[in-house]
Amino acid sequence: MKRLLTLAAMIAVLGSEARAQGSVPLVADLSSHLVAITTGFSGTDVLLFGATDGPGDIAVVVRGPAENEVIRRKGRKGPMWVNTDEVTFRDAPSYYRVASSRPLDEFAPQTLLSRYQIGIDNLRIGTLADTALKPEEVADFRKAFVRLKTEASLYDQGLGAVNFMSNRLFRTELHFPSNVPTGTYLVEVYLFRDGDVTSAEIVPLNISQIGMSADIFDFAHNLAPLYGIVSILLAASAGWMANVAFRRT
Repeated sequence: MKRLLTLAAMIAVLGSEARAQGSVPLVADLSSHLVAITTGFSGTDVLLFGATDGPGDIAVVVRGPAENEVIRRKGRKGPMWVNTDEVTFRDAPSYYRVASSRPLDEFAPQTLLSRYQIGIDNLRIGTLADTALKPEEVADFRKAFVRLKTEASLYDQGLGAVNFMSNRLFRTELHFPSNVPTGTYLVEVYLFRDGDVTSAEIVPLNISQIGMSADIFDFAHNLAPLYGIVSILLAASAGWMANVAFRRT
């Protein structure tokens, strides 16, 4: 009940903002613009809510920070399995999720889906450098990349659904797993009507580590040699203490 009242209050705020700005086709926002990762973080959901000025279909795309991803293929050489080929995908979203009010192909033409990169198959992901592999082999590496991301719950297309509570009010839950990368995310909301994009909103979301886990992360990345020495000393100390304890028993 409390959650429904909170949602109603949020939508009321959106409605007042829309009236203050005049007639706008689409208004959207998040229940929180910060996801704080602490030591016990096990994933979380963020509520996306909004309103339109009339009937239409909604598509939501969440993109994580872009990064380069290396995918390797193992092959057998003699009795051993070793890495034989690899492809580096350039500026690939570290996180990607799509939610929509209906299946995309029911209200959006392929040309628009490709233009706005809505849907995993429409992501434009290049390679970092020229490769000797054939285009069909690179396509196989891309499939492997998407599969690995999907298995890690970092890519998804179809689990999320945008629910309309009336002809104008909508909401959806955006899930972020425990292994979600940190950084600035962009939540893109598109309003489709008659096979065209009538309006769009982009809402930023920040995912960051806080507390002790953030301090350890900064220490490990900014002072990597010292962090390695401290880790070795701690491991050696733990081993020595365990040895002493077993001797006494």
